[in-house]
Amino acid sequence: MQLKTILNHVERHKSFVYQEARWADSQQAIEVPIAPRANGQAVCSGCGEKRPGYDRLPERRFAYVPLWQISVFLVYAMRRVDCPACGVKVERVPWCDGKSQLTTTYRWFLAAWAKRLSWRGTALAFDTSWQNVFRSVRHAVLWGLAHRGLEGIEAIGVDEVAWKKGHKYLTLVYQIDEGGQAASVDRSGPHRGGVRGVLRGAGKGAFRQTEVRVSAEGGWKPYLKVIAARAGQAVHVLDRFHIMQKMNGAIDEIRAGEAKQMKADGYEPVLKHSRWCLLKRKENLTEKQTVKLSELLKYNLRSVRAHLLRGDFQRFWEYVSPGWAGRFLDEWCTRTMRSQLEPMKKVARTLRSHRRLILNWFRAKGAYSSGVVEGFNNKVKLTTRKSYGFRTYEAAQIALYHNLGSLPEPEFTHRFW
Repeated sequence: MQLKTILNHVERHKSFVYQEARWADSQQAIEVPIAPRANGQAVCSGCGEKRPGYDRLPERRFAYVPLWQISVFLVYAMRRVDCPACGVKVERVPWCDGKSQLTTTYRWFLAAWAKRLSWRGTALAFDTSWQNVFRSVRHAVLWGLAHRGLEGIEAIGVDEVAWKKGHKYLTLVYQIDEGGQAASVDRSGPHRGGVRGVLRGAGKGAFRQTEVRVSAEGGWKPYLKVIAARAGQAVHVLDRFHIMQKMNGAIDEIRAGEAKQMKADGYEPVLKHSRWCLLKRKENLTEKQTVKLSELLKYNLRSVRAHLLRGDFQRFWEYVSPGWAGRFLDEWCTRTMRSQLEPMKKVARTLRSHRRLILNWFRAKGAYSSGVVEGFNNKVKLTTRKSYGFRTYEAAQIALYHNLGSLPEPEFTHRFW
């Protein structure tokens, strides 16, 4: 079977024919010449209409998907057309657009592999440049953003991540209901106000803020104000993840301080290797950690009292009614303020100041959690680490959309990945 037969099977172009393949570059590459059909007119790249020919340009090589690690190029002498509307223009060809030296198929091929490998790793694997991989990913992202729809999003999560040293932040809006994705990525302003641009620019108006029913965020007041103005009907949720995260931080602070004090006073180091015994939930403890915790419960330690307060607070999530949950929250905060455990008292004060947002978790039926947002943030860190950081905002934005945006792709006659 000849190579041009395979090309006609996987990627046939109307009005053009493949000719016999030939070796090039001392048999380090394969060239496949392309010729226009005798009765085919060139298409103006400006208006897209068929126009009479003007002249021909020298042959150009367009990089195609490699074959057995051998570079493959499509070779074609571009025609110019005499367009009454646009003037003299270079024709539009179906395998490439603009002045790119890569075929559209090859760009999608590189973009698909760039999801699995780093951009540098993709360039090395397919003997191309980092710039070609970046341009391919950018092409895929721009096409996907232009063709995706964000209608029907009912729950969003908003958060901010650092993408570069020097307090360089990105504000991200995630879809946290079914079909989660990064809905929008924008640069944060000097006062971290980038959420305004994010809510305005999430997909050419397809992101309907009036459809949002739930908003999950970390409770930062500027975010709450912007979301209230842009999606006032949404229920703002400060959910279980952030609350327990703060509580675990308080327990860890108490344990570290108490262990240091016991060592200074010459007491037995009973808190050594006890961090996860105190932070984990009972059902998640290993056998060894269970034994260690049972030993700790025999002592009247500040760390143990903080651990028991947190365990008692877990009953809060078993309520269904916001009213009864609010009564329990108030009672727990009162007891905690009398505990003489300053880090836990700080948590209690935080819960009191965010009481309404916390109870919204029950009004949202506990169906949405900004823990999903933290999961996406971990993927952001993985993307950044895989790329060894980003030098430009555009590269960071493109990479995050590419990996987290769930962007659509065009239909292909044949997929090479």
